[in-house]
Amino acid sequence: MVVWFLFLATMFLNNAGVAGQADDTGFVSIDCGLVGNNSYKDASSTLTYSPDEAFIDTGTKHNISAAYVTSTLSPHYLNVRSFSNGTRNCYTIRSLVKGEKYLVRATFMYGNYDGLNKGVIFDLHIGVNYWKTVNISDPDKRTIAEVIFVAPVDYIQVCLVNTGLGTPFISSLDLRPIKNSLYPLANSSQSLALQHRLNAGPTDTTIIRYPDDPHDRMWEPWSNVPYWTEITTSSHVQSVQNDIFEVPSAVLQTAVTPVNATPANTSELKFFWLADPPNKDPEYLANLHFSELMNLTKDQKREFNITLNDAMFSPEPFSPDPLYANAVYGFKPVHGRQQYIFTLKATANSTLPPIVNAVEVFVVLQVSGIPTDTADVSAINAIKSQYQIKRDWYGDPCVPKTYAWDGLNCSDVASGSPRITVLRLASSGLTGEITNAFANLKALQTLDLSHNNLTGSIPAVLSEFPSLAILDLTGNKLNGPIPSALLTKSKDGSLTLRVADNADLCYDETECNQLKKKSNSSKIAIAIIVPIVVVLILASAGILIIRKFRWSGSYMKPTKIPENMENHQFTYRDLEQITNNFQQEIGRGGFGVVYSGCLVDGTQVAVKMQRDRSTQEVNDFMVEAQHLARIHHRNLVSLIGYCNDENCLALVLEYMSEGSLQDHLRGLKLNTLFIEGICFHFIS
Repeated sequence: MVVWFLFLATMFLNNAGVAGQADDTGFVSIDCGLVGNNSYKDASSTLTYSPDEAFIDTGTKHNISAAYVTSTLSPHYLNVRSFSNGTRNCYTIRSLVKGEKYLVRATFMYGNYDGLNKGVIFDLHIGVNYWKTVNISDPDKRTIAEVIFVAPVDYIQVCLVNTGLGTPFISSLDLRPIKNSLYPLANSSQSLALQHRLNAGPTDTTIIRYPDDPHDRMWEPWSNVPYWTEITTSSHVQSVQNDIFEVPSAVLQTAVTPVNATPANTSELKFFWLADPPNKDPEYLANLHFSELMNLTKDQKREFNITLNDAMFSPEPFSPDPLYANAVYGFKPVHGRQQYIFTLKATANSTLPPIVNAVEVFVVLQVSGIPTDTADVSAINAIKSQYQIKRDWYGDPCVPKTYAWDGLNCSDVASGSPRITVLRLASSGLTGEITNAFANLKALQTLDLSHNNLTGSIPAVLSEFPSLAILDLTGNKLNGPIPSALLTKSKDGSLTLRVADNADLCYDETECNQLKKKSNSSKIAIAIIVPIVVVLILASAGILIIRKFRWSGSYMKPTKIPENMENHQFTYRDLEQITNNFQQEIGRGGFGVVYSGCLVDGTQVAVKMQRDRSTQEVNDFMVEAQHLARIHHRNLVSLIGYCNDENCLALVLEYMSEGSLQDHLRGLKLNTLFIEGICFHFIS
């Protein structure tokens, strides 16, 4: 008697070739991390693999280390996509049919792609439900995860979840539609995650898959020579009517039986698997596949009982049909053991030892999580795309709660899909107009878009939320009238509406017209101010050029007084009389002090006295005097005269009685301009 450990069969995987001839309609084969946009046909399977950009927008691409590249390595193992950012990163495959059955397979080969030569452990989720924990410690080990499930919606997400034990990565991802009649224990309430799928007794190490298996299941070789005898046939093995497994003939054409089973009626065949992981007490379902490959004589009989951990797995003795597919499978999951042992023992009437052609073992996954409402998922993804929201928003928005999107609250329903009820995007850097996609979140109760840079008007569709209680639009750049339906809800107390700090928002047409008039007045003021500023800038540029020459060592001699200023020269004594001995000071600046004065003819003037008479100050004075003498504008004060004697350096200017430019522009939040020490007195 030999007990054969099922796990040992996986040792053949590293060196196995793959049988396959062509691709099949409906298959999705993704090479994760493939560089470029071109698909390729895998030489060993002839299936077409495509790059993964169409299925995911996170992660980074890497090639595995050259030390692990071999001539027999499938191309999709040559590169990976890894996910160092985010807790949950998900591939999304669309165009599924809700309620149909599918097989999804993910493969992993580390290959020391990051140069760290370090193991990694992370979780896989299928949709919103846990699938498998991936534990990779060897760089050249190829790990395969497979699950059969019923699609709850018209798309499926395969998510890699960072559990803090290394950076998740993936090599390839496959989706295969299968008949709803197959694997009846995979249904809307439970999925089947593959633990083992073994082809007993092959003559080589080839993995049987598509096209021998039209569903592209991967049957790994399984043998235990010299303890088992291999039986093979070249004859085709037929499927039975209403076959619920459709095991390919290539798999059923081989089998194993115990060596030296004498007498036959006492022989038995044993094999087992271990619970993985043992601490989670997983539930298992097993399928045993048989076909009689020998031409039995009338005197020959193969009959045996099947037990699992000494409990009857088959209710009565079993005899395989010659060259027809048979299966014995469990309807009720088993659990609570560290080790599960199958025993196939010949009956007293049997003249031949027991055989087995293939074995499948599955972990039962309860479908406990229900995906978020599809309309809500579409709406929130449209919002994410519209505003390029940079948050850890991957996978299902609401489920599982541990990984729900930041800023969202969802309804907690006993049945049916969760709905998004709260969306908080305050201070998220949103720009542009408010998208109508918000209105598709029909269950929304709170929407906070405050303190962003949203522009345009408030969409009227925001008033169509049946349950919206709080709408916060504070601190944006919205304009135009607030929709009347929102104002009505605000007044009757059914909606808390916050719209402060939106300067161009108005409550009705009257207020909007007033804002429009105010805006036009501001435009007129700007039209007046801009030319003045241009003049000042030009004057400043001239002064900068003059100073450049000074700084470069070229001393500019004092400029002669222009001829058109000779008739406006005052003496220091004249200024004493004009200002009544400098009695009333009306301003100060970098140039000096400004006094109020009055000419003989009664004209009120401003006398600007120079603080000192250094060479630099005299030169600055002459430059300012020249500019004021040459520049004439209705918004600039006029130069009446000057004083330039040994005791005085001053300008006599037109007096402006209505205050300074700063006083008039204060409402427009403009500052007075001082350019190169020259103070220009002008009004708008």
